[in-house]
Amino acid sequence: MALIKEKYRQSIWFHLLLMLLVAIVFYVVFFSSLGSITGHGEQIKMPVLIDKTFGDAVKILEKEGFDIDVDSAFDLKKDAGVVLSQMPDTGAFVKRGRTVFIVINKSQAPLTPMPDLMGVSYRSAEMVLRSNKLRLGDTVHRPDIADGAILEQMYNGKVIQAGDMIPQGSKITLVIGDGLGNVEFDVPDVLGMTYAEGAAIISASGLQFIDIWDGPITDSLSAVIYYQYPDAKNEYGGTNRIKQGELMDIKIRQTPISQSGITTPGNKQQRKAVNNSNDDREWD
Repeated sequence: MALIKEKYRQSIWFHLLLMLLVAIVFYVVFFSSLGSITGHGEQIKMPVLIDKTFGDAVKILEKEGFDIDVDSAFDLKKDAGVVLSQMPDTGAFVKRGRTVFIVINKSQAPLTPMPDLMGVSYRSAEMVLRSNKLRLGDTVHRPDIADGAILEQMYNGKVIQAGDMIPQGSKITLVIGDGLGNVEFDVPDVLGMTYAEGAAIISASGLQFIDIWDGPITDSLSAVIYYQYPDAKNEYGGTNRIKQGELMDIKIRQTPISQSGITTPGNKQQRKAVNNSNDDREWD
């Protein structure tokens, strides 16, 4: 009887049965402890990180056992260094050790090219500025035939050209055409004045002008205006009239008025002589 039992124990079936039994025990033990090994079932509710400073957000995440991945963006409405977004979102339940992605607001605004707003309407300019992450600053109205169109775009008090790089969030001042005025007034008489004086009077009258410089100019401050159109007086001695926003032509040269044959502004014969000589020179 003992001999039979010994043979049975040594049989292949006995060994297979023993191996199967060991495998079952290992399977049960392994999967019953898998939850504690992997932390299964231990989930944490994601804290609020948005609008917190980067330092505070890192402290919160490290305390809860999360890994951190950081990126940056720019939002002109938010303070520098605060959290703009997070993933997973606030309130989501996640396991410890998971990587949390946060986006931080940059301390310096990235540069963006200035768009070309010249000639477009105010509404269109406002939309273009917003799409380029720029802000609308002051608006200045100037008499001009292009009513409602953008005449100039300015940044920090200076005209800015399309394509110039400026920080996102910058304020842009727009100069907008206000149409021509309906009230007529006398054409200003600037003959014989220095360029600076004449230009100031024309601009103060709400007029625009084209300046043409004749000959070598050694000192622009002392250069004089020797021709204007329209003239202050007509051929009958009456006063010419002009509307606000309209255009004047002026010509400037370095030669003093006394040497050019013009001694006093408003002298029709002297102006006519200058204009004729100027016309002859242009046709030669």
